[in-house]
Amino acid sequence: MQTIECRNNSKVAIGVIPGHYATNHSHVNYYVAMTSIKTSMKMANEAAKELAATFASTHVDTIICLEGTEILGAFLAQSLSEAGVNSGADINVVTPELNAVNQMIFRDNTQKKIWGKQVLLFISSASTGKSIARAVDCLQYYNGHLTGVAAIFSAINESSGVEVHSLFSEKDLPDYNTYPASECPMCKAGQKVDALINSFGYSKL
Repeated sequence: MQTIECRNNSKVAIGVIPGHYATNHSHVNYYVAMTSIKTSMKMANEAAKELAATFASTHVDTIICLEGTEILGAFLAQSLSEAGVNSGADINVVTPELNAVNQMIFRDNTQKKIWGKQVLLFISSASTGKSIARAVDCLQYYNGHLTGVAAIFSAINESSGVEVHSLFSEKDLPDYNTYPASECPMCKAGQKVDALINSFGYSKL
């Protein structure tokens, strides 16, 4: 595994492992390891501070955390609140439920945190933008207003017309590539899939 440090803060880092990996909607040539940044209190806090600077002038009522970003989301809410972006108002941090077809659902007890609110979406990895597109569709159901997208790693600059702000990007991993499964050059070359990966980690094959 190779370690990549955040350009603006050496206390924040991810790991990357080259190979042939399959996600639920694409094949990629790197596994991006984010366990430490998602679980370490100190690193998550530092990462949140970096992202908070990006959204310092953005009004945020609610942060929706996807793919295990709840710890970072809580620190991000704290940093934004301390910066006075909401004039001292509280910032909600929620995680949606995913149904059998990966649609985001908010139960009755959390819908009021979304309805008519300025929402910041926090995702761990954005490679194709499909997860962000699903979130945008969901927010329309609950009348939430997407004000920005934050990610730990993103291979895309925007999705659904919204800019994606990430701690790490294709500039940090220029050889990163994602392919539809039917068009994967590694598959066509007969290269075995090393592991199935998702936001929880990887499962070797």
